Amino acid sequence: MPRRMPDARPRAVVAALGAAAIGVLLAACAQPLIVDPAPYAGDPACAPVMLAMPETLGGLTPHSTSSQATTAYGAEFPIIARCGVEPPGPTTAPCVAIASDAGNQDWLVVDQGDLWRATAFGRTPALELTIPKVRADKAVGDVLAEVSGPASLAPSNGLACR
Repeated sequence: MPRRMPDARPRAVVAALGAAAIGVLLAACAQPLIVDPAPYAGDPACAPVMLAMPETLGGLTPHSTSSQATTAYGAEFPIIARCGVEPPGPTTAPCVAIASDAGNQDWLVVDQGDLWRATAFGRTPALELTIPKVRADKAVGDVLAEVSGPASLAPSNGLACR
């Protein structure tokens, strides 16, 4: 009785599916977003702030970053958080007070054209967020409410909004 040779097609299909799966996995391992660390990123008080950052922000998932005490949310037009920026001193600039269940925090919010730059006021080290307007032009307060709790974990420096 002649011996039947195994069909090579199932192996080819399995190999093709394996290659596709590897491609998907490699695409998921995106390169970290290059973010310059803040001047005081090594301050130990940044650790509890960064560890308390939300799982998602503005509906965006975290994206890895290249620097200590930083995080980003979203791959395209990311919202970037950096702990350890220079704390703002006394100012007459307008301030936004955000009250949330997680904590109350004052923010200095500056319009920089295509993005908002928000810095936690009254905290040392300070947390800074850059929020592209395409992400939250009308909802900056909502995004700040999500990070006010973590930002409020940094020690108070005695300054408050008026």
